[in-house]
Amino acid sequence: MSSIMPGKKAILEMLKAEGVEYIFGNPGTSEGPFIDMLGEYPEFKYIMALQESVAIGMGESYARSTNKPSFVSLHVDSGLANGIALMLDALNTGTPMVITSANYDARKINEDKTDLAELVRPVTKWAVELNLPDQIPSVLRRAFNEANSHPKGPVYVGFTANALEGIADMNILPSTKTYDLVSPDPKAIEEAAKLIKQAENPLLMVGDRVSDDDALDEAVQLSELVGFTVYQSRGAEVSFPSTHPQYMGVHSLRNKNHREVLKEHDLVLTVGMETFEELFYWGDVILDQNTKLIHIDPVYDKVGRSEPTDIGIVSNCKTGLRALINSLSNNLDKKHVTNRITEINIKSESQKKSYKKSTEEMWDSIPMPPARMMYELAQSIPDNAIIVDDSISNRVHFRNNFKSVKRDDIRGVRGQSIGGGIGATIGTKCAFPDRPVIGVIGDGSAMMTIQGLWSAANDNIPCVFVICNNGMYRVLKVNYKIYQTELLGETEPVGEMLPHSDFKTPINMCNIAKGMGLECEDITSPNQIKPALDKAIKSGKPYLLNISIDGSL
Repeated sequence: MSSIMPGKKAILEMLKAEGVEYIFGNPGTSEGPFIDMLGEYPEFKYIMALQESVAIGMGESYARSTNKPSFVSLHVDSGLANGIALMLDALNTGTPMVITSANYDARKINEDKTDLAELVRPVTKWAVELNLPDQIPSVLRRAFNEANSHPKGPVYVGFTANALEGIADMNILPSTKTYDLVSPDPKAIEEAAKLIKQAENPLLMVGDRVSDDDALDEAVQLSELVGFTVYQSRGAEVSFPSTHPQYMGVHSLRNKNHREVLKEHDLVLTVGMETFEELFYWGDVILDQNTKLIHIDPVYDKVGRSEPTDIGIVSNCKTGLRALINSLSNNLDKKHVTNRITEINIKSESQKKSYKKSTEEMWDSIPMPPARMMYELAQSIPDNAIIVDDSISNRVHFRNNFKSVKRDDIRGVRGQSIGGGIGATIGTKCAFPDRPVIGVIGDGSAMMTIQGLWSAANDNIPCVFVICNNGMYRVLKVNYKIYQTELLGETEPVGEMLPHSDFKTPINMCNIAKGMGLECEDITSPNQIKPALDKAIKSGKPYLLNISIDGSL
């Protein structure tokens, strides 16, 4: 049944119909009409950000946590532009979001008015700007559908001032649920199963979309059925249990040993990921010419796009893996598989021992080594805690210490933009109000969106921010060292002395946090970590732990 109402009310009525609970926003004058109407809708929780990237970061992590599109409200062109970096991340990683902003009145020609849809079209799945109030219900329905169908991603809807204030007859109806569990071609599955059966030493590599498609159990079942060595791609989601004996960790082409590992395998199955896409150039073809590659992904234009692929399968990860399991069951040499798994388990244990040994020499050094910090944190977190990983250059130590079995054990920052961690921690806590949420964030990343601390305090969102404070732009040094040693072949890299990467002026994180309304504790010793974390969680308030760590390469 239709009703006559202004455009600004139609927006809120549509959000209510879509089941939106949180609005993450940074409003400007153009959003005044929309903000004014919010007082009539107490069911919405508006989380105000002081910087647009914080709002996008909150919405991005909330969407992934709830498996439904989030709603983010920004303002005009300047505010919208400030959110572009993390909008690009959401596009590249397939996060469903509906992002809006208002624009100047369209009834008078204004040659200085920015085409907002055109501004963000390169970083969104779909972008449109409305001039008429009548358009609002149908366009918002499409926006939520577009955001939440494969390939998922952020969409943008702009509203002119006259569309917000104009009155029209509105049909307030929610978007239609779309079922898009794409099944694989049976012939492709048959051919893939044949190659897997023939392989002597197969490798399974899983990406974030395995987690998105709720296919973790299938990935485990297939790995055990075939005897796969398992790596995870450079993603952020938990797509395979890190406690599983066949799991070898996160694979990165930046690691020379990991590039060598690929040569050991005669078949690689990649699922739900971009296959061997990296910042650095490691060659046109990464795999050995005799190594077969099978790629399964729900996003059709990801399959086979960067590496010569023997079999490319467009499929939902869950249905694709399930089909492979059914095809391979009772068709494998069980004794051969058992022997293969035994060898993998031995390698996995050896790898863990090697990592532990590599950290022993610096274990008790001052400043605290990052490995020690991550170990103490991992030992101290409650069993039901969710950890947001934005540890940046210390991610290898994070992943070697924090155990993840279920998808929501770890919710990391997925894209390449630095600065998402504070917003992601807040957004995750909004999605899981009854579970402890702890963000482990690099100091450089934290400073990009430090305003987010105020948002947590202002709305009393009781998450814990753990800052890895090494007093430098360490990720820059790490990447430059890789560039020097691996790509240029220099024997004496100078990454340690890279100009402008050390912070000559120390950043007093606790003073900043306290100034924004948070409680804070400076930590310099490992034995301070557990009592401080316990205190922070029990406080029921947003809290920051500033941990001083060693940043040397």
